[in-house]
Amino acid sequence: MSILTPEQILLQRYRSVRQRTERLCLPLSIEDHVPQPITDVSPPKWHLGHTAWFFEHFVLVPHRPGYTVFHPRYGYLFNSYYDAVGARVARAERGHLSRPTVLEVLTYRGHIDAAMTELLAQSLTSDVAALVELGLQHEQQHQELLVTDIKFILGVNPLTPAYDPQGLGPLDLTAEHDGTCPPLDEWIDVAGGTLEIGHGGRGFAFDNESPRHTTLVGPVQLRQALVTNDEYLAFMADGGYERHELWHAEGWDWVRTQAHKAPLYWQPDGRGQWQHFTLAGLQPLEGTAPVSHVSCYEAFAFCQWAGWHLPTEMEWEAGAARFAWGRRWEWTQSAYQPYPGFRRSADAVGVYNGKFMINQQVLRGALFATPPGHARLSYRNFFHAPLRWQYTGIRPARNPMDGKST
Repeated sequence: MSILTPEQILLQRYRSVRQRTERLCLPLSIEDHVPQPITDVSPPKWHLGHTAWFFEHFVLVPHRPGYTVFHPRYGYLFNSYYDAVGARVARAERGHLSRPTVLEVLTYRGHIDAAMTELLAQSLTSDVAALVELGLQHEQQHQELLVTDIKFILGVNPLTPAYDPQGLGPLDLTAEHDGTCPPLDEWIDVAGGTLEIGHGGRGFAFDNESPRHTTLVGPVQLRQALVTNDEYLAFMADGGYERHELWHAEGWDWVRTQAHKAPLYWQPDGRGQWQHFTLAGLQPLEGTAPVSHVSCYEAFAFCQWAGWHLPTEMEWEAGAARFAWGRRWEWTQSAYQPYPGFRRSADAVGVYNGKFMINQQVLRGALFATPPGHARLSYRNFFHAPLRWQYTGIRPARNPMDGKST
């Protein structure tokens, strides 16, 4: 039995990750690859091209002697926010690109894969191997975004089409709104004191997860169960969207301006009940499933109504080893800021996370759609407070004096 080299192991991982991206798009029609209903949602075709461009620009061009770019204008089309690299299509205009065709973008991906296979057949320096791993982690991020973006694209269609009725893709769609729920009265105690948070072990982590550092956490209780659809329905029935005292001022302005009355994708079924759009099409609400697609404003207002609060990301990480997580990205009340001692690197890749550390909230956890091996306890996701197209949910926290410990 031969022993695989590090490069051979990396090549196997590369092929697996790249194939999964294309499998996520397999259930789509050609037409599904193009729309961009809102600025935050990128067309699937753009995701396919962007994740190829990342390897081309950051790995192949500088580290594969003799490599020639596939198309001189693809960098302009598929760069996202790397200002040091050059100009790019505005984010809101990605859906205007009828060309290149989907087939041409898939051909581009094949060209990149062939060149990467040649590169990974050679001995790599640790720096190049780290860049390849970053590219794979980056693509896995886009795999999750692909799922949420596809859902939004299909969800605004009046036909409410199902994403994958033939089971062509890699997702277990029954996990999207599974009603399995721990007892709602089970809470865990997190003792107050100093503790270390952040990534400090072996294996990959994004720059925003470091450095590991000591922080102070007060005593708190975190609930085993996420907030359920039934609990959120009770908040709505009690006038949650009409009671200004429950909301941040900015959140209340958002409610009044946008006239929101329920989470994203919820709609009345015409019989006095609620239904919601899922990847399987329109479905009745599963009462014990975690509520999803709520903004940070809504998460805060619900907790105010219930007499709880959103955990800080420090509280969440301190308790996460003792509750099940991975069904929703869970809002925290922590602003997305650098950890003490954080330093951005000077190269283009150094802007990966650092440039976004303002006016956003941290979310912790993972999803049913998070690629295998991509989730970890120290992972810091981040979004603006009004956004709802991600699978965002709520884990309650409370003062230990407000309830008995379990």
